Amino acid sequence: MKKLVEISLGVVTSVGGFLEVGSMATAAQAGATFGFQLIWAVVLGTICIIFLVEMAGRFAAVSHHTICDGIRERFGFNVFVWPLLATFLLSLMVLSAEIGGVAIALELATGIGFQWWALPVAFLAWLLLWKGTFGLIEKGVSMLGLVTLCFVVAAVMLKPDWTAVAAGAVPSLPAHDTASYWFMAVSILGASISPYLFMFYSSGAIEDQWDKSYLGANRAIAGLGMSFGGTISVGVLIVAALVLATHGIDQVDDYHQLPLMLIPVFGFWGFVLFVASLAIACFGATLEVGLQQAYLVAQGFGWTWGEDRKPRDNPGFSAVYTVSLFLAAIPIMLGLDPLRLTIFSMALTAASLPLTVVPFLFLLNDKRYVGEHRNGILSNAAVIFIIALGFVLAVVTIPLQIFGGT
Repeated sequence: MKKLVEISLGVVTSVGGFLEVGSMATAAQAGATFGFQLIWAVVLGTICIIFLVEMAGRFAAVSHHTICDGIRERFGFNVFVWPLLATFLLSLMVLSAEIGGVAIALELATGIGFQWWALPVAFLAWLLLWKGTFGLIEKGVSMLGLVTLCFVVAAVMLKPDWTAVAAGAVPSLPAHDTASYWFMAVSILGASISPYLFMFYSSGAIEDQWDKSYLGANRAIAGLGMSFGGTISVGVLIVAALVLATHGIDQVDDYHQLPLMLIPVFGFWGFVLFVASLAIACFGATLEVGLQQAYLVAQGFGWTWGEDRKPRDNPGFSAVYTVSLFLAAIPIMLGLDPLRLTIFSMALTAASLPLTVVPFLFLLNDKRYVGEHRNGILSNAAVIFIIALGFVLAVVTIPLQIFGGT
């Protein structure tokens, strides 16, 4: 019964943690511009994150190491410093985008410019990390993210052509704007396979003191939780494709366009549900990314760490999330467009994935760490293929977006 409760809470937490500003923004923009055509990118990203989250939990439960601990120990600090730097800097961009998402939600709710909300949002997140426990961050806040299921309800109520939806799950060439199509595909992959998600999961497994008895629960949480999260992302894409086009919006370049998605289905409450979904999803991700920054640095340098410890017992750990949150708030305070930052940071995330995923795969095939619980051929092949695809698309499309191209 205890394991069943763990699985249920884990799945709910995973749903709340999967959909954040990256998944929401990329899915909405893809739906508005390309209809159902990019559903395949969401599906592919979801498959990859299912594998990676399952691996992260399995690695932590069997080896009693986090991913960061394992990479540093297996390859040495001189090798680990490169994925550490890349992940830290990109996660700082993602953290800034998440703070921006909450700030935009508060602007929509109050009419006060998003720039004024950046610092209060960062302070509130810091206060919860400083005073809260891992259980509060992991389950308490993330469970509120279930409000995002309203996008799935709206997608069903809009009665799309399900044949066309199914066709969108199969990769196809774009009918127009080829460069933007592939850039959106790689941004969706980056949003779905953010390193902070599976790294945070491995740290959480250690915080919760998992052992081999949790391997079954881990598979259920990874499979069901990530699948439900992917389903919500597809729901966002479907709603954007059906609603925004009817309002003449074929290019999402402003968060203020997005509340329109739910209003045709829920009326005034659609606006409320969108604001709540954006605020809660982004704030939950702000807490998780901020906490993962501290996990990453503390584990990389061998410091004491743990959200359940008092800040005075692990000052370095607490200092990292403190500095990260307030550094990430600065670009939003200065008026940087959160939507553009989100889309671009997701594409850069896809480009950086080999730095973290490749050494992690070595660990999952090393008997010294996981023994008989090593990866199978399918797991290795699926992850390598999807990561390689995302990397190649990112390398090709990011320069086109920066310098222009068709």
